[in-house]
Amino acid sequence: MAAKLKMLGTVIRTMDTRPIKVAPKTAEPFYLSPEWRKLMAEIIAERGRRCEDPTCDGKTHRLGMRVFGDHLVELRDGGAPLDKRNIMLRCGASHTKKTLAERAKRMAARP
Repeated sequence: MAAKLKMLGTVIRTMDTRPIKVAPKTAEPFYLSPEWRKLMAEIIAERGRRCEDPTCDGKTHRLGMRVFGDHLVELRDGGAPLDKRNIMLRCGASHTKKTLAERAKRMAARP
């Protein structure tokens, strides 16, 4: 009869050595509101669940993918929160790319 080996759990754990701890990402309360969810459902029903970003290459798209309602003029820049004309559906990659570009512009404009 052969002896069975028991696997040991991980003995060495990683340690977070970053000097500044990043807070976990949380959604703004507005994006959890019934008004926003209703508007997003209407937009997806009208336009379909697809990325509308003209710069998107579509390589990561799949049927039923998650799309994000992205404000063309961001709320912090005075954009209308519930105006369909101010919202473009974007895939995750396009949404991240646009958000990071806007953030970089904002940071560059700081005194």
